[in-house]
Amino acid sequence: MNKLMSAVTVGPYTFTHRVVLAPLTRMRAEAGARPGALMAEYYAQRTSPGGLLIGEATIAAENGNGYLGAPGLYDDSQIAGWKQVTDAVHAKGGKIFLQLYHAGRQSNKDVQPAGSIPVGPSEVPHGGVAYTTEGWVANTPNRALTIAEIEGLVESFRQAAMRGKEAGFDGVELHAANGYLFDQFLQDGSNKRTDIYGGSFENRARFLLDATRAVISVWGSDKVAVRIGPSGNWGDMSDRDPEGLFAYVAQQLAGLKLAYLHLIEPRIAGNIEDVSKNQAPVAAQLIRKHYAGTIIAAGGFDGAAAEAILQAGDADLVAFGRHFIANPDLPERLRNGWPLNDYDRPSFFGGTHVGYTDYPFHEPASVV
Repeated sequence: MNKLMSAVTVGPYTFTHRVVLAPLTRMRAEAGARPGALMAEYYAQRTSPGGLLIGEATIAAENGNGYLGAPGLYDDSQIAGWKQVTDAVHAKGGKIFLQLYHAGRQSNKDVQPAGSIPVGPSEVPHGGVAYTTEGWVANTPNRALTIAEIEGLVESFRQAAMRGKEAGFDGVELHAANGYLFDQFLQDGSNKRTDIYGGSFENRARFLLDATRAVISVWGSDKVAVRIGPSGNWGDMSDRDPEGLFAYVAQQLAGLKLAYLHLIEPRIAGNIEDVSKNQAPVAAQLIRKHYAGTIIAAGGFDGAAAEAILQAGDADLVAFGRHFIANPDLPERLRNGWPLNDYDRPSFFGGTHVGYTDYPFHEPASVV
């Protein structure tokens, strides 16, 4: 593992290796969408000196949740819990970016304030599931946002970014993939608007770019990032011209001089590898043609595949999900060629410390 274990500069930070903790929804927040000591332990376990972690999808507006147990930063009361997390990461010599999201139509009224109807760009029938006190349930049909509401959500992201700074994060990533609200605006299968937020690539990207600029106004561009999923169809997402759309999005984001652009490969659907898809890292190959800045690739990588995409120059760092869940010391395992723990998929979402903070670290065989 040559390049994977080499130093790299991301924005104002220099990291000693290129193994990144992917943003992973684990649904272990406490009441009020507040992180607690268990979450702090989880992130601390996965911190290595000089390493980068990306926090799990964090609710930026009160009506932005899709999963019971997801953490938020839409209220000042949630800052202290996140401060526990960032302090734990910094104590071990790592950096952590906050990931902000809004679930949009990927939600159910039971996780909405006062049982309200989820929102989206347009009223388009769709599948997908949310997580409530009843477990995994179908999404509630959404209503379309007004222009004033969209503008209000841009401000919500700005305020959440301010809370993230107070909580001690090192930067902010906006989640514009996986069929969540930004993605719903980008792709024309879910965006049927005829106003300034619909139709052309420029209009459909407006909400994401406005929110990105709002967060940049708080953090500066070199500490802000965006995650996109070119050709991703999780959550009944689709677009008539995905290559043209995401090339345009990448070009516009390149002009903002971000810390990095984070790409999810379309071979991943949610947290499952879709064997019907092209298993090559096609998203990074496409986007690299339009984005010369720092790229983090994610989705189905092992150590060898990560090294290959770095050597090809299509990405600069690689984010790991399932393997980092099961191996809190993943960078050292990859560095030394140590075997990996198996992951337990049933414990990915919600629950206790089981399948969360109880995975073992590698213990080298003792010399007799």
